[in-house]
Amino acid sequence: MSTGTSDSAARWDELLRLRLAAKKGSGNGRIARADRDGPLRLSPGQQQMWFLNRLEPGSPEYLVPLALRLRGRLDHASLERAWQEVVARHEILRTRYVLVGDDPTQVIDEPHGPRLPIEDVPDERRLSEVVEAEAMTSFDLAAEWPARARLLRLSGDDHVLVVVFHHIACDAWSLAVVVGELAALYNAFAEGREPELAPLGAQYADYAAWERDRSFDRSLAYWREQLADLAPLDLPADRNRPATRRWEGDVVTFDIPGPLAEGLRQVARRHGSTLFNVLLTAFQALLSRYTGLADIPIGTMVSGRTRPELQGLVGYCINSLVIRSRWDGDPAFADLLVRTRDAVMDAFDHQEVPFAQLVDELQPERDLSRTPLFQVAFTLEPAQEAPAWSGLEAAPVPGRSRVSRFDLTLLVKEAADGSLAATIEYVPALFDQGRMTRMGDHYLRLLTGVAADPGTRLSGLELLGPEELAVVLRPAEESVVTQCVHEVFEERVRACPDAVAVVSGGERLTYRELNARANRLAHHLLGAGPLVGVCLRRGPELVPALLGVLKSGAGYVPLDPAVPAERLGGMLSDSGVSVVVTTSDLAPTLAEVFPGRIVTLDETDLSASPATDPETTCSPGDAIYVIYTSGSTGRPKGVVLEHRNVLRLLKVAERHYGFSESDVWPLFHSFAFDVSV
Repeated sequence: MSTGTSDSAARWDELLRLRLAAKKGSGNGRIARADRDGPLRLSPGQQQMWFLNRLEPGSPEYLVPLALRLRGRLDHASLERAWQEVVARHEILRTRYVLVGDDPTQVIDEPHGPRLPIEDVPDERRLSEVVEAEAMTSFDLAAEWPARARLLRLSGDDHVLVVVFHHIACDAWSLAVVVGELAALYNAFAEGREPELAPLGAQYADYAAWERDRSFDRSLAYWREQLADLAPLDLPADRNRPATRRWEGDVVTFDIPGPLAEGLRQVARRHGSTLFNVLLTAFQALLSRYTGLADIPIGTMVSGRTRPELQGLVGYCINSLVIRSRWDGDPAFADLLVRTRDAVMDAFDHQEVPFAQLVDELQPERDLSRTPLFQVAFTLEPAQEAPAWSGLEAAPVPGRSRVSRFDLTLLVKEAADGSLAATIEYVPALFDQGRMTRMGDHYLRLLTGVAADPGTRLSGLELLGPEELAVVLRPAEESVVTQCVHEVFEERVRACPDAVAVVSGGERLTYRELNARANRLAHHLLGAGPLVGVCLRRGPELVPALLGVLKSGAGYVPLDPAVPAERLGGMLSDSGVSVVVTTSDLAPTLAEVFPGRIVTLDETDLSASPATDPETTCSPGDAIYVIYTSGSTGRPKGVVLEHRNVLRLLKVAERHYGFSESDVWPLFHSFAFDVSV
């Protein structure tokens, strides 16, 4: 069953332990035994887990479940005794967490032999229900030990051992330690001999005290520089982000075949890197293609056991690292791989800062809707040799995770045959399963391109399959636009000149009348330049004015009279218009910020101008309007749209929704908002 957290890049740990030892020397000695006479404080990671448990006590988000199927003649008494010995051996498994003053502290209870209850289950369906219920049942950390076990019996020679830990006392490395010790102890008891487990180098309370007393100044300086100006990574989603983060999760799975996995390993060897780095770089490239960004922060987890005496320790030692890769332009994958390799090595070199402490130090903007510093994670779990059980066949029970600690996590596991099994863990509150399935397909296709030619630039790596390409590359005639918007309007005038075109209060304009008003203004504006400003309230003069600008051969810049004069002046200056169409009551405000020509519709006599369509040249690629952004994230920016953009949108909308002559379109918002078009 998935544990939810893996020790990614585990093969790097040994190399990095050597690098860290070389830098720090070996003069620190062994981890000292913590004073048991005073309060035992939590490690920074534990403190984070404790706080999250207090924040949402019933949440299963930070549970670590293990389900192991045991087939054969199982000795229940020996297994129960093995479980009791493991709990007695590791203080962390019999620790409660209570407040002393304002501080949570560890209270280590004496071992008193927890029982291993056994329950008969009738079939696989009931088995799955019980296992899932166990994995979703949280702990009262002040009153309960953070580990429990039970045995489910389907038949005399078919059992499932279910063990659930709270993350405050366990990580993925710990699971391997516990399973290995359970097997060794069970084998000894079942075979009638004394177990031979090596003495522990330290207990977790010793580690927690040592962790709290360490100095991280060198590494904190690195992380401050590395993560400066880090922005959240927002992926295209199917729903708006909830106001508070949701822990409910789901998964999609896919396989990376052995031949492709071997091709990726060869890419790693040729470029002095690792499979972890190749898979991570490909994931960054995929997210870059999705977001258009060249600054992709991804979290990964390391075991945190950088000292020999911590290898057999059970407890929360895992740490989160932010791998931030940044680049310019459109690099080749091989070049990005070098950048990522260096970023990974630097991050591992500074891995000793507990993530919870890093968050406290950097103080990122608080946002209850997302995790701090990174929202997307990646882990690689190497193939591991399972311990042997006396007289039993043991295998993990596959399970479906119902929890997602981040917006998105890509987990890859190596199999003994060299193939890779991948899982995308995601938050259904943001993403649909179909989108995640496509992401898996895109990732596989991108990896195939990387294995074939790592020199390919990121933009050249194929993502889309035949079905998606068929949607994107639809027949060209469907999207060809040969007219301008006002020319399509003129066709409508000729088809139904006396139909009502505009209604404003008690005033109605037919298509013929609307066209005549627009034409008179158009003749008056001929030669006004490529863009004309329009500052009008919603009323009967608005639509003729917009069409008149287009018929004059110009595009319009909508100016909402409700916005401050300073903003109007900024847009007029930035767009370079020389003429503004408005009314006499709005003209004085405009005159304060605009030195150009102002045409007031209620004071300008247009009756002498022709009512016929002016002869102007227009191309579908000409600008139809420039609408400015709100400026909420900086200076407002003008977005230029072309006639063909508008007509293509309307053509597609008509094909999907089927417009009719009886349709009425209300204009209930500002005409400076693009929906007004």
